[in-house]
Amino acid sequence: MRASIAVFYIAALATSSALQAQPQGDPDALYRERTTVAKAREAASIWSARLAKNPKDFESAWKLARAAYWLGGHEDQAARRPALERGVEAGRQASLLEPARPEGYFWMAASMGELAESFGMRQGLKYRTPIREALEKVLQLDAPYQNGSADRALGRWYYKVPGLFGGSKKQSEEHLRKSLTYDPQSTASHFFLAETLFELDRKADAIAELQKVIDGPVNPEWEPEDREFKQLAAERLKKERR
Repeated sequence: MRASIAVFYIAALATSSALQAQPQGDPDALYRERTTVAKAREAASIWSARLAKNPKDFESAWKLARAAYWLGGHEDQAARRPALERGVEAGRQASLLEPARPEGYFWMAASMGELAESFGMRQGLKYRTPIREALEKVLQLDAPYQNGSADRALGRWYYKVPGLFGGSKKQSEEHLRKSLTYDPQSTASHFFLAETLFELDRKADAIAELQKVIDGPVNPEWEPEDREFKQLAAERLKKERR
């Protein structure tokens, strides 16, 4: 009898430990508080665990890609590149699970773009074409997705890529203005458009775009990103007015 009780106790303890080892909580609620990096990290951990348990979990795949992109810009420096590479992987997995949905392609492209911008020419060359192709796929599937995010990102792509490799400030402006037809108050689109206009030697127009970033409302869904763009716009405007 004592042996049976001991076996039951050990089994129960093992089950309890296994449950405690699994990430807990509501990842969507945690992600909404992503300005606290630990909470974004926890959300990513939950989606990662769910995806490991069920590799066909499309929602966990694309949300993991989105969280990894955020972490790639806000983690400690040493953790940023691994986060972005995980984002590329998760986004690609999502795109394979649901090839007619835009989420996987977009967030895969977002992480590839951050890798290309932040980790040297080799990364830029590696991801240049896949980024454009993924974003064009989003336009094909669902151009208004996330208030024109694909046009916004393509506008940035054409701004960042040298003309020799397909970049174009004119096409950058066109895509960014197209994105603003979906969301006329997008802080990201106005800020990116300002940078493009500065490069086109249209300083007055660029300053007007920066002012729109500063004056525009904060979107509750994208509050952390909006506040970051407002800060960047204020800093650039101060620099231009010296």
